Amino acid sequence: MNREARAKRRSRRSPDLFFNRELSWLAFNERVLEEAADSSNPLLERVKFAAISASNLDEFFMVRVARLKTAVLEGDVEPDPSGLTPAQQLREVSRRVHLLVERLFSLVNGTLLPALAEHGVRVARMADLDQAQRTALSGWFRENLLPALTPLAIDQSRPFPMLASLTLNLAVRLLPAGEGEAPRLAVVQVPARLPRLVRVPGAGDTTFVLLEDIIRVEFDTLFPGQVVLEAAAFRLTRDAELELDDEGGLSYLEAIQEELRRRRRNDVVRLTIESAASGTLLSQIADQVEVGEDDVYRVPGPIDLRVLFALAEIAERDELRDRPLKPVPVLDPQAMDRVFDVLDECDILVHHPYDSFDPVAALVERAADDPDVLAIKLTLYRTSGDSPIVRSLMRAADQGKQVTAVVELMARFDEERNIQWAQRLEEAGAHVIYGIKRLKVHSKIALVVRRGPQGIRRYVHLGTGNYNDRTARQYTDMGLLTSSHLFGIDASAFFNALTGYSDPPRMRKLVMAPTHLRERTLKLIERETRRAESGQPAAVRAKMNSLVDPAVVEALYAASRAGVQISLNVRGICVLRPGVKGLSEHIRVVSIVGRFLEHARVFHFHNGGEDEVYLSSADWMPRNLDKRIELMFPVESPECRKKVLDALDTLFADNVKSRRLVSDGTWKVPARHASEPIVNAQLALYEQARRSWERRQEATPLTLEPLRPQ
Repeated sequence: MNREARAKRRSRRSPDLFFNRELSWLAFNERVLEEAADSSNPLLERVKFAAISASNLDEFFMVRVARLKTAVLEGDVEPDPSGLTPAQQLREVSRRVHLLVERLFSLVNGTLLPALAEHGVRVARMADLDQAQRTALSGWFRENLLPALTPLAIDQSRPFPMLASLTLNLAVRLLPAGEGEAPRLAVVQVPARLPRLVRVPGAGDTTFVLLEDIIRVEFDTLFPGQVVLEAAAFRLTRDAELELDDEGGLSYLEAIQEELRRRRRNDVVRLTIESAASGTLLSQIADQVEVGEDDVYRVPGPIDLRVLFALAEIAERDELRDRPLKPVPVLDPQAMDRVFDVLDECDILVHHPYDSFDPVAALVERAADDPDVLAIKLTLYRTSGDSPIVRSLMRAADQGKQVTAVVELMARFDEERNIQWAQRLEEAGAHVIYGIKRLKVHSKIALVVRRGPQGIRRYVHLGTGNYNDRTARQYTDMGLLTSSHLFGIDASAFFNALTGYSDPPRMRKLVMAPTHLRERTLKLIERETRRAESGQPAAVRAKMNSLVDPAVVEALYAASRAGVQISLNVRGICVLRPGVKGLSEHIRVVSIVGRFLEHARVFHFHNGGEDEVYLSSADWMPRNLDKRIELMFPVESPECRKKVLDALDTLFADNVKSRRLVSDGTWKVPARHASEPIVNAQLALYEQARRSWERRQEATPLTLEPLRPQ
């Protein structure tokens, strides 16, 4: 569809049918903040949720608010599907965020920090310390902090410094000792490499002061002969979008490296400053960084609430945390060693973090060391710093196996890390494909090609989440391991398309974006619509991170009007308006914010009783369907399909952590009858995984599922 046709289609859409995506995201972050305010959560978990809410806002400004500001500067007055122009969105976003930030700091300073203090974990002010403690910290300052500080004077000959995004700084107004001198402005950057929380000597292991507060009381050392009129901590948030220029002859890798360097100089989109700052000091900084009144956030401190992550991770306070849930094994060690034999017999469905990530890592690890393995191919989007997957790939390449890694460099805020370990892979002898220009590679797929007694056999892993052993313990994701012949053929065709010159493949099992996924998704919804129109039972259930795509929303509206029962579990953004009579009365939307980040994408179509279940790396968003390389894949083995359907049943039964979206855009706690059992879906899913493992351990002999259909 060309640009003119898309514009005409947008003009026919009623704004009443869609929520604004930015305001919907803010509603999601408000649900995160609800978890911080929920007194039924352990205290350190509440502290963690407050830190997450603050960190989420950072990314929101660096990406979404920055994009809206660019649109306004470029004169864009095109309304979004909700009918709001970029300028109108910016005004409403500013209003909502100011209220959200006020709630966040009220909760942190009024509830969470006092509650931590009651449990012996304190963030003290310097004035609260005794003389011996202040003296000890002054000595620590001179030995450890002073050498790293560089006071920056700002005057006609010394311009305002280029301060990095999200770094902490102190603005200082100074009065020279001489008479008649005008006040001066200086900036002191708080070193980002030093711990923000400094333990107070002689006060135990859980009393801290903030690094910037130590600097404040030592201004006489930094500015001898000057009178400090006032000082305030402040922080800048800069536009973090990467705008790649296809001109100039740079390679894709070089273009991204250059753009990362430019990111540090991008425009400021938010100024956060301590509320005690005078109007004079605020005006001086705001003028220097060129931000308007709506972009200024006065907060009572501490500036940069990501410091709460360090408090949430303090040792020896397990009673203030959720009880640990150790991932459940899926295969015993013996089966892990013969993972290829197991996959020759049956598919394996893993549901992280309830199920261990070990089978996924084992597939690549065993492939690296197996002399019969000829090739390993993977897409890598985000991975951990010391990834066992990457180590296995390097070992396989070093042993002479053909290793191909398609590394997406445009994984936002992980670009530099991805470049570093991708170059290490190249040095080990792997073939590294640095993404595809104009299309972000977001699919999660691994292919192992192995020579066996019956000839070449292919083993495939497909997932909804990244090859990251650390986040596999924190995010809920699903993955399928299979040796299905057709899956293997499709996987080979997929990698050939990414690494060679072949046209996008027509695949028999996998569905690829941006070529076919949108079309297939709409056809699956329309099939349910036709069944409902003919009087048959019809239903769609879907779980995803975000629902934004207008065409998919319109297809769901049409399905609802036909009588299709639609249940959507959407963690974050949802622009669909449910519960509108005659339009979406058969659609319910719920969201779960729990101890694990809900990240899996699952799609279930009733199909006249012949259930079709798909997993995918893609949300129902224009960027996923049109601008990324994604994969959706069916779950065909009966046992694996049942596991997915049971998980959906549990997620939609949640009446503890779930919130339900109503037609006015608010999210409500679902009503629970006294006779109903209490269902916390994430805890229930963990118990299901644990019981399933125990049953398998008790079963003798081990029975494997028959081969899946080809």
